[in-house]
Amino acid sequence: AVSGALHGGAGAVRYVGPGADAVIARFPETLVHAGPPSKAGRVQAWVIGPGLGDGRWAEEAVADVLGADVPVLVDADGLRLLEPETVRTRTAPTVLTPHAGEAAALLGVAREEVEAGRLAAVRELAARYRATVLLKGSTTLVAEARDTPVRVNPTGTGWLATAGSGDVLSGLTGSLLAAG
Repeated sequence: AVSGALHGGAGAVRYVGPGADAVIARFPETLVHAGPPSKAGRVQAWVIGPGLGDGRWAEEAVADVLGADVPVLVDADGLRLLEPETVRTRTAPTVLTPHAGEAAALLGVAREEVEAGRLAAVRELAARYRATVLLKGSTTLVAEARDTPVRVNPTGTGWLATAGSGDVLSGLTGSLLAAG
């Protein structure tokens, strides 16, 4: 995610979480913080989830970020820790970026049901969470909470299934959210 944000044009990237030494070693321009996200300094958007893990710290970090009045993108591990009501009551933009398995968990259905009805699944997630939802896959679907047409990107390739590509997408999208 840090790589995507840096390459996406973010003026500054803050990292809060485990593995800060590894992040600094690879991306020395990154600002790191060991405490809760709300104490990390000024941000224009948050990306939470990639590499987050689980446990008490992760739960607190997700709650902290969702409590901020800035755009938030939730992906990967962060999706498992979402409280629908917390997302629904946010006033700042929220973007969820699940793949089919994560979408199925959020909806409480089997992955096969999401795969068989991707359009219905992305619409249901957007309505349930009152968020913009980008359902990753060979065809990417984007739905908003309000009743607007679902956007479809049919140009996906097998490269998008590469481990870590979703994390880069999260960082890139986070940099765009920060830019407004």
